[in-house]
Amino acid sequence: MTKPARILSIDALRGFDMLLIIFADHFFFNLNEGAQTSFTAALAKQFNHPEWFGSTFYDIIMPLFLFVVGAVIPFSLSKRMQNSTSKGAIYRKLIRRFIILFILGWIVQGDLLAFDINEFHIFSNTLQAIAVGYLFTCIAYIHLSRKWRFVLFAACLIIYALLLTVPNVPGVGKSVLLPDQNFALYFDRLILGKFDDGLQYTWLLSGLGFIATTLSGLFAGELIKSNLPRKKISTYLFLAGIAGVVLGVVWGIWHPIVKKIWTSSFVLASSGVCFILLALFYWVIDVKGKTKWTFPLKVIGMNAITAYVLSHVINFREIAGFLLFGLEKYTGGYYPMILSLGGFGILYLLLWYMYKNNTFIKV
Repeated sequence: MTKPARILSIDALRGFDMLLIIFADHFFFNLNEGAQTSFTAALAKQFNHPEWFGSTFYDIIMPLFLFVVGAVIPFSLSKRMQNSTSKGAIYRKLIRRFIILFILGWIVQGDLLAFDINEFHIFSNTLQAIAVGYLFTCIAYIHLSRKWRFVLFAACLIIYALLLTVPNVPGVGKSVLLPDQNFALYFDRLILGKFDDGLQYTWLLSGLGFIATTLSGLFAGELIKSNLPRKKISTYLFLAGIAGVVLGVVWGIWHPIVKKIWTSSFVLASSGVCFILLALFYWVIDVKGKTKWTFPLKVIGMNAITAYVLSHVINFREIAGFLLFGLEKYTGGYYPMILSLGGFGILYLLLWYMYKNNTFIKV
């Protein structure tokens, strides 16, 4: 059977990830605020980042975004290369996308719209991490063989791990994987200066991890694009995921999993989870052919960047409040959860309208 130009499972997984980004975190927080049970508290905890060490389900959202971006590269970029598009034209498109993603990142979390240089942050957003991972992964896909892409993946992990543990941090001593005591954070503050986001997240040297995460998605996309039978592909995706999680957890004994600085063990473990999720989506959708349930995810996934930017720039919960304020006296502590549902509903209707009218905003 000839594989379709678009892989529905990838679109659905992208939509699933966006659903988590634009809805799940505040929904489960507000649900727990209303219910106040141990079960809802456990759910809310899984949709919040840990203070430092370890990981929750919420930590998979950003890696999954980068992973899915990498997964579509073999389909989008190989098509241009097969059509004899010049490398110059390809690079112009890559750089254009890189710049647009960076600007959108400034709008979303860089405080660009404050029009105040003192509040501006140069590098502080998921879209900018995607820009870095996407650009360098595409360059690797264009110029390196598959074997050397695997070498690049390993090199990113090893070099970054060494940068986090070997250098000295002025005033601290040897870099350790603790808040304000690691070389990656010191490097960010040294280079970005007053334009650093002031938090404990790292971005510049973490770019090696962003590239590795995007490369892991590329590997998954290449596997799906191969001529292997679909059942084997789903099996190999799942096994690769298990291997990634195990390697990440084992390495994490010596090189802890810390999402805020994107440690190499975190890259392996989170990429492993991404492989497992893609394996499940691929098996259900592309192997078993069960596709009807994917429509809402496809609506979100086909305009993922639009959904992300709008959800961060426009307060849809506040808009929902103008329509649903009469329910507050009846719903009590659950009213914030109702607003979360209402705000998401408004955004989804907008995305649905765009989908129905074949309006897809591509970066």
